[in-house]
Amino acid sequence: MKKILVMIMTLMLASVFVIGCDSKKADDSQQEVTEDADQAAADEVAALIDAIYVQEWTEDTEAQCKAAKEAWDKLTDAQKELVEGEFADPDYFGRDTGDASKDDPLNQDDIGENEILVVSFGTSFNDSRTEDIGGIEKAIAAANPDWSVRRAFTAQIIINHVLARDGESIDNVAQALDRAVTNGVKNLVIQPTHLMHGAEYDELVATLDTYKDKFTSVKVAEPLLGEVGADATAVNADKEAVAKAITAEAVKLAGFDSLDAAKEASTAFVFMGHGTSHTAKVSYSQMQKQMESLGYANVFIGTVEGEPEETACENVIEAVKAAGYKNVILRPLMVVAGDHANNDMAGDDADSWKSMFTDAKAFDKIDCQIEGLGRIADVEALYVAHTADALAK
Repeated sequence: MKKILVMIMTLMLASVFVIGCDSKKADDSQQEVTEDADQAAADEVAALIDAIYVQEWTEDTEAQCKAAKEAWDKLTDAQKELVEGEFADPDYFGRDTGDASKDDPLNQDDIGENEILVVSFGTSFNDSRTEDIGGIEKAIAAANPDWSVRRAFTAQIIINHVLARDGESIDNVAQALDRAVTNGVKNLVIQPTHLMHGAEYDELVATLDTYKDKFTSVKVAEPLLGEVGADATAVNADKEAVAKAITAEAVKLAGFDSLDAAKEASTAFVFMGHGTSHTAKVSYSQMQKQMESLGYANVFIGTVEGEPEETACENVIEAVKAAGYKNVILRPLMVVAGDHANNDMAGDDADSWKSMFTDAKAFDKIDCQIEGLGRIADVEALYVAHTADALAK
């Protein structure tokens, strides 16, 4: 009898073990199914984001932007973290860059006969778009009350990003020019907020050439730094004004009474521009020369792209080290404090400027000022002056 009971108990335990194993397998299988479904949903959104991360506008662009946002909104928080594509990541829709409703896209009709079209590369960082680009636009509008001021961005990728994420529609250059034609604009002034006569400026002028016969007069104002000049030693009044304005603002924000006081505190200011392979890259070398001409020994110019070569981060680090400064303040030499300022300059990744200066182990303190040039009153005044010069031609 005991043998029979033992056999029964053994069989029962075996059954429980088998059932337990089967249950675990079922749970594991269900988890795999869930994970696969989560990844598939995330991949779908990544593909939709990659599809609108393009520089060309088409008749399908608005619908594609809407579809990408709707698909994103349907994801769970866990699924959103899985979004990864060629360009897509969770920050595309998830990063908080400020309140887009505070920005005016200046895409209204009822323009009238006289228009100043302020053309910028653009930024998807809402606060910077409002304060930096918006600051320039408002200053130009205040100085020219008899002219309608409108906006255009040259970066369709940014236009799409803002449209998809925030529902804010910003004209590209062709759309803005078409709007001007439809509204019967006769006198058109283009004010680029670009730093220099670089690739973006050239593309703008090329686009404008196809519209010139649609207006009575078309004038293009100077970008911020004015004419490029022949070589690295060529400076001008515009570059001098910018050098003084940006340095004074950086010194003030850092809490020093003067640049000399910062120098005495062993503090250097490094302005990080974008850099370019265009011949206008000499403008960055000219800005460094301008700083030297003004006696700004503790001010250095660098570029994300490292073009020209002496402006590469590693070369700037060596220059600051050789000069003996122990504290460094990084600030963008860009109209807006957007992706480059927040990530390439002040980000936590190993290749950010903040990280590379820290890893050099030659400095006691590294600080970042994440503010664009467009919010500096003297920079806004220079754009206003350039617009006035164009109007007076």
